[in-house]
Amino acid sequence: MAYLTLADWARRQSPEGSIDEIGELLAQCNEIFDDMLIREGNQALGHTGTIRTGLPQGTWRSFYQGVAFTKSTTAQVTDSIGELVAYSRIDRSLAELEGNVKALRVTEDNAHIEGLSQQMASALFYSNENVSQNQLTGLAPRYNTISTATAQNATNVLNGGGTASSNTSIWLCAWGEQTGFGFFPKGSKAGLVFEDKGDIRPGFDSNNREFEAFTSFFQWKMGVHIKNWQYFVRIANLDVTTAGLSGTTPPDIFALMSKAVVRLPTAGRRISGITKVDAPNQPAPAIRPAWYCNRTVRQYMDIQAIRDKNVLLSPREYDGIVIETFRGVPIRIQDSITNAEAALS
Repeated sequence: MAYLTLADWARRQSPEGSIDEIGELLAQCNEIFDDMLIREGNQALGHTGTIRTGLPQGTWRSFYQGVAFTKSTTAQVTDSIGELVAYSRIDRSLAELEGNVKALRVTEDNAHIEGLSQQMASALFYSNENVSQNQLTGLAPRYNTISTATAQNATNVLNGGGTASSNTSIWLCAWGEQTGFGFFPKGSKAGLVFEDKGDIRPGFDSNNREFEAFTSFFQWKMGVHIKNWQYFVRIANLDVTTAGLSGTTPPDIFALMSKAVVRLPTAGRRISGITKVDAPNQPAPAIRPAWYCNRTVRQYMDIQAIRDKNVLLSPREYDGIVIETFRGVPIRIQDSITNAEAALS
């Protein structure tokens, strides 16, 4: 049933008769929201960006020989937004039973906010508008093969060796205006929008008859735009079973992460949190890099670090919080990354 019932209400009462504080056992950690650059899109339903597809080439010339004019080539890429919407509706009489309408509504509103946040976090990695028309396209559908014969960006998809469907991934994402970012529609609001509709909106029973209800509205419009695919690396096919990470001969996580770092165009200069990376006469885009993995992988990172005494895994202050880093890049826990990814080929 989509409505809060009397049984639901009763389960939220404390022994003293007030609305109890709920232990959010279903809450997740999705730290991508702490790093991902969010900006306003340039369209009402998406964002169009221009990318470089070809560089001009010079001419080796001899005396009295002419030189042809050259130019670069570009292409435009448009990404769509996905709109995630939910309503919370509680019968007015039910909400007023205990006398603290606000407390009861807050318990439901917080649950909706957590639920939509988990959905959006999962969508940022796995949603595909070509499969589900109303959704955005996340990272995984863009980096979905290890075959360079199939896709150019397959050079940034590293193979962890897993072959079944019990795999996970580690992502290295360098967010920035010129690399990749999340966006919201032009003229709209960023992030999760909440509106308290009060009791002005009627509810309807199964016979379409009205009743008064307190209503909350939740809406999140978002898309992902990758402007330069070279700044995103996926370490895929990490088998989490005894045939992989939990076995006696697991893939070397840090070796794979080292390979991922050097895939970034800025790797030959330096990589550091919220910093503009510059080289003489060759400006690089301002980037905010971060690693993303789930708790399973994070656990095996520590196990391998203890085993190998890995000196590149170290604590560092990042945005005022001390967290673990690898090669100076913060490691973020992302619960929305599953352990049930099919092997990429």
